[in-house]
Amino acid sequence: MTRPRFPVFETRQFDNLTFECSQRASFPVCSVLWHSCGAVVGIEFDYIIVGAGSAGCVLANRLSASGKHKVLLLEAGPPDRNPWIHIPMGYGKLFSHPELNWRYQTAPEPELNGRSIYHPRGKVLGGSSSINGLVYMRGQHRDYDLWRQMGCDGWGWDDVLPYFKRSMDQTRGGSTWHGTDGPLAVSDQRETHPLCDAFIAAGVETGLPLNSDFNGADQEGVGYFQTTARNGWRCSSATGYLRPTRGRKNLEIITGAHVTRLIMEGLRATGVRFIREGIEEEVFARGEVLLSAGAINSPQILELSGIGDGDRLPALGVELVHHAPNVGAKLQDHLQARLVMQASKPVTVNDLYHSTWGRISMAARYALLRKGPLAVSAGYACAFFKTHDALETPDIQVHFICFSTDKMGEALHPFSGFTASVCQLRPESRGDVHIASADPFLQPVIRCNYLSTETDRRTNVEGLKKLRRIINAPALASFLDREMEPGSSVGNDEDLLAYCRETASTIYHPCATCAMGTDRGSVTSPDLKVNGVDGLRVIDASIMPRLVSGNINAAVIMIAEKAADIILSDAR
Repeated sequence: MTRPRFPVFETRQFDNLTFECSQRASFPVCSVLWHSCGAVVGIEFDYIIVGAGSAGCVLANRLSASGKHKVLLLEAGPPDRNPWIHIPMGYGKLFSHPELNWRYQTAPEPELNGRSIYHPRGKVLGGSSSINGLVYMRGQHRDYDLWRQMGCDGWGWDDVLPYFKRSMDQTRGGSTWHGTDGPLAVSDQRETHPLCDAFIAAGVETGLPLNSDFNGADQEGVGYFQTTARNGWRCSSATGYLRPTRGRKNLEIITGAHVTRLIMEGLRATGVRFIREGIEEEVFARGEVLLSAGAINSPQILELSGIGDGDRLPALGVELVHHAPNVGAKLQDHLQARLVMQASKPVTVNDLYHSTWGRISMAARYALLRKGPLAVSAGYACAFFKTHDALETPDIQVHFICFSTDKMGEALHPFSGFTASVCQLRPESRGDVHIASADPFLQPVIRCNYLSTETDRRTNVEGLKKLRRIINAPALASFLDREMEPGSSVGNDEDLLAYCRETASTIYHPCATCAMGTDRGSVTSPDLKVNGVDGLRVIDASIMPRLVSGNINAAVIMIAEKAADIILSDAR
């Protein structure tokens, strides 16, 4: 194959771009390299990373650190200059941002009354870590031991803990469970809140242990979340991992690069084709192409490149390169069902938001102290509990927040409101992600198949019932006026399940669409190589063989940390 050569264009680097919030502090936006116009040179890199999200930024940092390897990082979205990215509560402003968010929708979900569920995914440097709720949660030790039992040697808890520790800068200090020298800031909430304190006390009253560290020895209990933030600023993977790479001449970062397909020479991935500002460009890999585009986009790119089901792809006009029937299959996601309460005291974010002086005070507290609602993650307080005693570990996570709304990203309710949601940690339901055509700009078809098993239906109902007992415990009595949703009239199991079908939605943790394993049907092997294809690995949430018990961003960063070690070891 003859590889085209294109003229070189000047690159520019933004080292000191800042957003001024007050005279006391400003934050630096992650610097990026970008080509000013025209086509990128069709040269070879040692590694091409597709996707500058939670995993891609880690890989870019680690693979370029020695200076021995020439690395290219491609991102479909723009640099992370929008100031709302860096303010923790800014996720509400980014929930459906047309430039920073892929704004996916599922196909109609049969068990959710045919509703199409909105799936926000980050389309910006930092990916979903730049628009998510900032919760730092690893899941349970048992999750990773189950991965190992499923054939993924090297992915048990004892294997992955060192990578969790290596990734983090824990403000509490180092310990058996935590590290302090990593790029990713992990910190406590900036301040407590009386509603959260009451919720935690209510959890203890109903039998849950007080838990000050959900990422420590045991997950069960109630307490405050830790967050991926430092001094009141979001610490995305772009902030933590890309910012330190400024000045590395062997790392190039290109934004606005929409990857359309891999370049294949037989069964070897040799490069990537992408479109930037309407111009199609090609780059090539001496070593490997690393797909880190996420659980939706990574299988999409594989299928567009002819790697997928041999019956499906030709029918869509895609030439089959390698038959891999489980590309896009086995999708899992966490579903959440919410309780919305009206507070008896004006202590919620709703009250501040609907007051001119309240909004001014929120802005002032954040600008001067980096405190207040603008510094809070999407989950403020948290609980993990079992829906029945026979379980070894919790099967429900609760996110408790001091505001309420009909849907995330929409206006807050006019009343004093707060919200608590249940999330089934280990759903059995599986869906899939597949391209609808050979058009790389057409969104893939996403089917999550929520609530498609009896276990999932029963667990969500039991979770809501137990959450109600916490909300109605004496410790919260002075703050609770009434339950607005679903309301006291919805009481029996049948009605609660109907409420879930009508209102439940994603909590934004898609994974497993390129699941790793050792059986013939696995898309990737435990060293994250695409089975049957050379020069190609997938490194993101899609390789999880099953969901972890909690928010997944920390696990994705761990996966990339471990993958970088595997790749560099293979390169020796």
